[in-house]
Parts: sequence; C-alpha cells; structure tokens
Amino acid sequence: MEAIFWWVIFPYIALAIMIFGSIYRFAHRQLTWVAPSTEFFEKKWLKIGSPLFHYGLLFAFIGHVMGMVIPQGFYHWIGVSDHMYHILAIYAGGLAGLMVVAGAVILLIRKMTIDRVRVHATFADFFSVISLIIVAGLGVYVTLVYNTTVVAYEYRETIGPWFRSLFVFQPKYELMRAVPFVFQLHVITAFALFASIPFTRLVHLYSAPVHYLNRPYQQYRSRSAFKRKGI
Repeated sequence: MEAIFWWVIFPYIALAIMIFGSIYRFAHRQLTWVAPSTEFFEKKWLKIGSPLFHYGLLFAFIGHVMGMVIPQGFYHWIGVSDHMYHILAIYAGGLAGLMVVAGAVILLIRKMTIDRVRVHATFADFFSVISLIIVAGLGVYVTLVYNTTVVAYEYRETIGPWFRSLFVFQPKYELMRAVPFVFQLHVITAFALFASIPFTRLVHLYSAPVHYLNRPYQQYRSRSAFKRKGI
C-alpha cells in the first residue's frame, strides 16, 4: 500500500495540483504570472546567480528528458553504449546540477542579505528557492557521488519506465520498490516541487521564451538623471 501511495497516488495528486492550479492562476490571477525583476535593487549578484540558475535548469531539463523520457533501447539502436551514456550523464548532468545549485544559493543569499530585495521577497519565494536547492542538491549527489562511489545505478531500467507509465495511466509502481532510497527521495521531492508551482513564482516557467536567457537587462534611471536633463 505504501508503494502504491508514493508511486501512483502521490505523483498523480502532484501533477493534478500543478496542472489545474496553474490553469486557475492563469485564468484568475494573470498579473501574478510573471516574476517581477529585482534588478533595480541589486545587479551584481543577480547577473551571476540568474544565468547560472536558468542555464543550469535548462540543461538539467534536457538531461532528464534524455534519461527519463527517451527509452534505453533507443540509445542502443543509435550505437550509444551504456558506459558512454553514463559518462555523459555524470559530466554533463553533474555540471548542470552544480549550476542550478550554485545559482540558486547565490539568489537565496541575495534575497536574505540585500535589504531592498528581502523586503520584496515572500515566503513563497524563499520556499521555491530552498526547494530547488534540495531537489537539485539530491540530483547532484546521485550523479556525482552515488554513481561514482557506490554504483552506477541504471535508472533507465526502473525510474524511466515507471515515469513514462504514469502518462499512459498504467503506473508500474513495482519498478520503484528496489530503487535506492536517495533516488526515491529525489523523485518525491521533485514531484512535491511540481505541486508547488501554481503557488510560487516558478509558474512563470510556462511562459518563459527561449530568448529570455539572452535578453538585455532592464535599464532603470534615477529621478536625478531626469532632473539633470530637465525632464
């Protein structure tokens, strides 16, 4: 019964909250959909933490699609061996995870130590950043530590098929029974994070265009600058 809850009921509840909660927020609270810029209050650490976090998140997402969505057999078909895949996953996935963690930690410290940023931050802001650090931190641990010091766990034979089975409404929860605990914890915290999306500024990820990462920073001018120009 415990396995059914964590690997059948809980994921569907989390996904339902994420989907229907996001639809409700878009329909009734559209003005809160985007994440407002705090560049006006502090630029130095934002320019370091934000690109690290966002690029890392993008690369991590691509890595999870490659590992969880694309079946193991496809890689064998195109000539990518399991060893080759694991080397790529450790180096590329580990780097992406470290970027997410480093960027999120910088943004969290910025929120806590810069007074003008902190007063505009909400509980949901702190919750989302800390949750991301926990989820990404677990991902970095299983990628760089567990897979290199304990065993190179083949999650494409268990977690991957289980994840895909959720979307055809035939969850293979029995596959998750033998999965190492740290991997299970990573999955559970990730789904809990998905459920929190409608209640935090993470909701803006739905509408973030690809060119957002390369957009110029917003420019602000002080009132004194306008006064000097006689405006």
